[in-house]
Amino acid sequence: IITTTIINSSIIVTAVCVGEGADEWTQTRTLLKPPDQLDLTDAELKEEITRILTANNPHAPQNIVRYSFKERAYKQTTVVEQVAVHFSLCGNLIFRDSDEGRRQSIRKILAPATSVVLDLEALDAELKEDEEGEAEAEVGEAVEGEEGEKGDQQAAAPEEEEEQIRPRPVQERKLTNQFNFSERASQTFNNTVRVGVPLGWWEIYDAYMEELEKLEKSKEKEKQKAPVTKKEDLIRGRKLTSLESEGDDITKMAKAAKIMERMVNQNIFDDIAQDFKYYEDTSDEYRDNMGTLLPLWKFQYEKAKRLAVTALCWNPKYKDLFIVGHGSYDFMKQSRGMLLLYTLKNPSFPEYIFNSESGIMCLDIHVDRPYLIVAGFYDGNVAIYNLKKPVDSQPGYKSSAKSGKHSDPVWQVKWQKNDMDNNLNFFSVSSDGRIVSWTLVKNELVHTDIIKLLVEGTTLEGPEGLQLNTIGCGTSFDFHKKIDYLFLVGTEEGKIYKCSKSYSTQFLDIFHAHHMAVDAVSWNPFHGKVFISCSSDWTVKIWDHTIKTPMFIYDLNSAVGDVAWAPYSSTVFAAVTTDGRAHVFDLSINKYEPICNQPVVAKKRNKITHIQFNAIYPIIIIGDERGHVTCLKLSPNLRKMPKEKKGQEVQKGPEVEIAKLDKLLNLVREPVAKGTK
Repeated sequence: IITTTIINSSIIVTAVCVGEGADEWTQTRTLLKPPDQLDLTDAELKEEITRILTANNPHAPQNIVRYSFKERAYKQTTVVEQVAVHFSLCGNLIFRDSDEGRRQSIRKILAPATSVVLDLEALDAELKEDEEGEAEAEVGEAVEGEEGEKGDQQAAAPEEEEEQIRPRPVQERKLTNQFNFSERASQTFNNTVRVGVPLGWWEIYDAYMEELEKLEKSKEKEKQKAPVTKKEDLIRGRKLTSLESEGDDITKMAKAAKIMERMVNQNIFDDIAQDFKYYEDTSDEYRDNMGTLLPLWKFQYEKAKRLAVTALCWNPKYKDLFIVGHGSYDFMKQSRGMLLLYTLKNPSFPEYIFNSESGIMCLDIHVDRPYLIVAGFYDGNVAIYNLKKPVDSQPGYKSSAKSGKHSDPVWQVKWQKNDMDNNLNFFSVSSDGRIVSWTLVKNELVHTDIIKLLVEGTTLEGPEGLQLNTIGCGTSFDFHKKIDYLFLVGTEEGKIYKCSKSYSTQFLDIFHAHHMAVDAVSWNPFHGKVFISCSSDWTVKIWDHTIKTPMFIYDLNSAVGDVAWAPYSSTVFAAVTTDGRAHVFDLSINKYEPICNQPVVAKKRNKITHIQFNAIYPIIIIGDERGHVTCLKLSPNLRKMPKEKKGQEVQKGPEVEIAKLDKLLNLVREPVAKGTK
């Protein structure tokens, strides 16, 4: 047996003579090498030789010789073409500056404007003249000095030369039919032959009856195909179709009808619409720093009469537009809700109307996107309405039981800055003790629990050593104007918690503020340390968040429904009480009593629920339990500004407002002991 083995390009031939009792492994092997094989050492055999792939063409010639005119000799070039052409195709593109390109561009320009056909032969002749003219231009420049007078005459009439260069339109030629020659003038239209037949009354009657029979047969076929329905259903269907057709007609005229309605209302309320910005009550000069509220408009909607005003909010961009949320504070009689948008330009009817199955308890408008409205409902849901989309009863985005909705009514919602991925974000607080952050991700609301309210000192030991905590009920909250992570939460137990978005297990501070539910809490728009709160225990309190005790306490002799800071002064705020009165305070004028205490609602059974200041105009809006919104103007004493002194300019701005409020707070703050900070 002969076996062959190849190792490192060497051939080993082994001849084995296998006999009886002989083993194959005991036989010797001989190594056969080809005569031209190199002898390599072990180090050379183990050496790795790398190959580098390049874009150079291996088939490209490296010895190309070209003639050098500079040195007047043939020389080998170093530039080698490495590009390999696999496919080439000749195109039919034409240069724009060529003669044919100029012809086609002139055709495109003149074809849509006029129906004339250019004489191509004349055009070619003119193009040749242009080329000859360019060649003669150089000669003309040399002769220009000698024939100055002729040059002046040619320069005096440049328009005539341009007219000669322009292609002259020629009348359209009549094209003849090469196959059957005939003048187009003789090709007239042949009218169809009409055969006149005398008709009588019976012929007309028979034709009419045949048409009726065809219509009846087609109706019977449609009835056989369609399911059998009752007459009432058919009648309802006919009414719906008629209403739908009417609705389509109304939508076409909706914009024009809105404009007409605004014009009519502005004519009716002309004295208020034109003068409310400029009219001032001169009687304030005799009232000793006391002011009044002048009624302007009353906004009401027929279908929202039995619903209370549960939320008010001005639009941050359109200062004449505000939204109203309707629901009910009577928990035993909960029904539907409504979202209405009113404008000061049309006080008789709302601009937008949205219906909801559950009562709306709170609202907020996005600062950067004023067409987005977030709402909180009595059933624990939150939703986003988009005013850019067609008005529909359903919101664009809404939470559900699967997406982590609240189990109790949502009392307040607030838009926040977009998250890191630029997704819309807002917060909500509810009676279930949860403060939830909602993010709109891919057309879906995703929730994150920020903090859970627990009543302090109510930890009980349950069975088997388990600790049971009483859940607090959140009623209101507000975020700091400059510190993004800081916010305040008011509870039904009367406490105010200072919280942070970063800590979900503990509070930064706790204020034992009121004896009953905190109805509203709000940071001062100018001073970063001051906030205000109101409660059903008849009190309004002003706080410094670094101090546990309130700076000012005001007893208004009735449950306070809402309180709001004025946007023009750091010391002015307004509150409304359930006895139908509005109270306006200015701490810089009177630190102890309001400078305006005026009834807004006539009937005692009607309670005031909310109040809001306008950011530009000196007006406020007040909502009540009957679904009405009253707009009132502040008299000059309620928005008194510092008097101008001779030779001195009145200082304005946030720094002045902060200093004005600090001056008042220093009067009531406890003096700091020496050696302490």
